[in-house]
Amino acid sequence: MTEQPESTVPAASAGSDDELSAHELNDQMLVRASKRRAAEEAGMAPYPVGVGRTTTLAEVREEFGHLEAGEETEHTVTVAGRVVHVRNTGKLCFGTLQEGDGTRLQVMLSKANVGDESLAQWKALVDLGDFVAVTGRVISSRRGELSVMAGSWTMASKALRPLPTMHKELNEETRVRQRYLDLIVRQQARDVVLLRAAIMRTVRRVMERNAYVEIETPMLQLIHGGASARPFETHLNAFDQDMTLRIATELYLKRAVVGGVENVYEIGRVFRNEGVDSSHSPEFTTLEAYQAYGDQFTMATLIQEIIQECARELGVEHIDTPQGRIELFGEWTWLSVYPGLSEAVGRTITPETPAEELRALAAEREIPVDPAWDAQKLVMELFEEIIEPTLLQPTFVCDYPPAAQPLARPHRSEPGVIEAWDLIIGGMERGTAFSELIDPVVQRERLVEQSLLAAAGDEEAMQLDEDFLRALEHGAPPMGGLGLGLDRLIMLFTNLGIRETILFPLMKPE
Repeated sequence: MTEQPESTVPAASAGSDDELSAHELNDQMLVRASKRRAAEEAGMAPYPVGVGRTTTLAEVREEFGHLEAGEETEHTVTVAGRVVHVRNTGKLCFGTLQEGDGTRLQVMLSKANVGDESLAQWKALVDLGDFVAVTGRVISSRRGELSVMAGSWTMASKALRPLPTMHKELNEETRVRQRYLDLIVRQQARDVVLLRAAIMRTVRRVMERNAYVEIETPMLQLIHGGASARPFETHLNAFDQDMTLRIATELYLKRAVVGGVENVYEIGRVFRNEGVDSSHSPEFTTLEAYQAYGDQFTMATLIQEIIQECARELGVEHIDTPQGRIELFGEWTWLSVYPGLSEAVGRTITPETPAEELRALAAEREIPVDPAWDAQKLVMELFEEIIEPTLLQPTFVCDYPPAAQPLARPHRSEPGVIEAWDLIIGGMERGTAFSELIDPVVQRERLVEQSLLAAAGDEEAMQLDEDFLRALEHGAPPMGGLGLGLDRLIMLFTNLGIRETILFPLMKPE
């Protein structure tokens, strides 16, 4: 038997769906559909219940990767995978199978081993993108390519659409909208899935190590609260009741602390009916945690432990970005809002600085502001626009004006500010925390202020939650609270936008 060259044919010479005209795509699908029917007529199920796989492609590579060129074994396996390369020449055909993690393995089909009919069916029925199962001996080809020499094969799943070209980059729209194609053709996409899973495991491990209890809270809520954000609205037919999707998990987690679950956390989706860009998604994943007898400083220790433990899990000591190198294991600094802004603009800004002066400062810097914003909101906007993008290294931005966090307690020693911080890394907020406001009287005042803002047209203001206030009135222990955007944590470790780190992000309809 004369061995033919192994295949290097790309996965779809005609290109991906977004590169094909509708006519070309329909023609290809008609051809593939006819092959599906031909397989059925030949007694080969195009979508069998199972194919009896005994060994993964990765296991074959791990066990037999040492074989020398031309070496053969008598070890028989049944492997399966997606056909991503194929070369059919005469009496010997070659295919490359790929499994979920991207591992590939060559299969060889010779007339002498599988027979005329089976080889002819392979040539006639198999397209790139199909799943097939191959049973045969593990060998190394004369060129040294680890392979399975088929004794038989069968269809595992017939693909009716062509794959994208394996060696050509998908455009961003296709990558995000058809993530399954992205996962098939791009190793980085598969790596992000695994990285995300590793980070989620690590976060939970850190929380369990610190004796936190994971609970679940309602996604459908009567009243939106726990953050300043515009909610999604829906309707519960069973109660004939308008509802919202939660914008945060905070208020129910605090109820649990009132009830005695002193260290509590939740990892879950939250929903905000706001803009979509490289760092914002209408639905995203957060970690929220509350610690009885903690404060903003204990929560700072916790978030630092989480992020550094994730770095260790991923084998990362620092992160290189276009703006410079981020040192995760160096000293994490604290920066107060008013002194930081004062130094940046070259004049003293305090909680007493009038809104007119701040508005003039914004005009000087050509920073657009809403005429209705008060001094506190203007300070936050100026800090966000002027300073936040420059904070490359991990920085706890602290001592915010009260409007920043209506659920945070007043600072214990600095008048006019609250005990709250945002963690900025790489010029972007990654998490937030504060010493929680547990005084039900002050909390009611804050929420009444928010409800008045909502009544005046502020769609992001919180609503007055009487049940939450009733819980606080039963007595809540002093506590610290933490919110960590897990998508933004993954963005930190991948240098990708949020649409690339969420596996199936919300997209505008085609």
